[in-house]
Amino acid sequence: MSEPQKEMSSLNQVRKKERKINVFALLLGFLVIATILTYILPAGEYSRVEVDGRTTVDPQSFKWIDSTPVGFFDMVKAIHTGMVEGADIIFFVLIIGGFFGVLSATGTVDVLITTMAKKLATREKLLIPVMMLFFAVGGSLMGMAEETLAYIPLLIPLALALGFDALTGTAIVLIGASAGFTTAVMNPFTVGVAQGVAELPMFSGMGFRLILFVVVYAVSVWFVYRYAMKVKKSPSIGKYGKYSITNANKLLNSDAKLTRKHKWIMAAFLVNYVILAFGVIKYKWYITEIASLFVILTIVIGVIGRLSVENTVKSFTNGAAALVGGALVIGVSRAVLVVLNEGHIVDPMLHQVSGAIQHIPGYLSVIGIYNFQALIHLILASGTGHAMLTMPIMTPLADLLDITRQTAVLSFSFADGIGNIIFPTAGTLMAGLAIAGISWTKWAKWVLPLVLIQYVIGLIAVVIAYFINYGPF
Repeated sequence: MSEPQKEMSSLNQVRKKERKINVFALLLGFLVIATILTYILPAGEYSRVEVDGRTTVDPQSFKWIDSTPVGFFDMVKAIHTGMVEGADIIFFVLIIGGFFGVLSATGTVDVLITTMAKKLATREKLLIPVMMLFFAVGGSLMGMAEETLAYIPLLIPLALALGFDALTGTAIVLIGASAGFTTAVMNPFTVGVAQGVAELPMFSGMGFRLILFVVVYAVSVWFVYRYAMKVKKSPSIGKYGKYSITNANKLLNSDAKLTRKHKWIMAAFLVNYVILAFGVIKYKWYITEIASLFVILTIVIGVIGRLSVENTVKSFTNGAAALVGGALVIGVSRAVLVVLNEGHIVDPMLHQVSGAIQHIPGYLSVIGIYNFQALIHLILASGTGHAMLTMPIMTPLADLLDITRQTAVLSFSFADGIGNIIFPTAGTLMAGLAIAGISWTKWAKWVLPLVLIQYVIGLIAVVIAYFINYGPF
């Protein structure tokens, strides 16, 4: 077995070992709880009306109705119903996964990051901001999360060679990707899914999120850079995990080169996002158009990358297969909502909550929604599953409280992203720490100040969003 194969095998073993909380088991537990609640809670409903092409709640129309408890077989049927109802988003996720599979098959990402790392080897002051920007952009535009784990074994030796420690190399990857994932300028797996549920134009409101991206990225770079320079001055305070200086030059000895083929693929990727942004803004493109654009880009990249038809199709199916689990999470999450709706207990909960907080200032309601989303993410670390579980409830609640749906989506995406770098239920985080040989307790103690800073940034952001009526609606 070759060295890269051994590293990938080790990485897969770490992933399997560290994911102790099964998201499907968790969601099935929620499904059972939701079914039981249909026997306990009273039933009621609001009337839904069409406003400017979207479905919204008529706040004056609530009425109590006879209970409609959901039976066992109906609970099981809800899983299939949920997958059918979430089919548009499920297939969108699979197409994005297929695109990533073809992109990875060309070797462009691996060569790009290795080339960047080598060029920055003698410029340690640029290493942290530049490499973190790479991962932040990937997290914000492509939802890169687990895909970044393969680069931790590359960045740690480089960090060690420059006088830093293993924690710095790990943080460049995990915190960099999280900074982008949190602000989610065009993340299809969080903001894309949440906006789809909220019936918002896909990737709308990206201007405000772009500002937040700059702020969160800058704060994250400052935090990691400050620590790295302390380690460079006093190596004894560093955290080295299972790495040592002796293997630090492995990355720098790589002969990977960025060829013309790779540059053309990168250019095609950038052009794709320009077209996507133009289509979303000018022509109100939605999931179908965006998915179609990625299908075209996949074919173009396959041709530029000189992949055979068979290799392109195989890479696409492998990439889609890698996200089947995440896609199915969408359907199972939707099943919980199907049960709650069939039991007619969602609207009574909305009625009670909105009634309890309708007399407090709106910005306090926004803060409450933000904190609720953070609490849910501690339990359900899957960003896509989190969106599908909460946004169907948060959307009408936002309507009732006169809060824009875009603000509700922002509350979700920020709470979801911040939790990814500290909650032990986050599989990507735990796998990354295991690769580096750094304990979660040491990491949590170190990263907590940054988490609190990002939490406050998110808090300020959702309050500002409330006051500016962050929209379009």
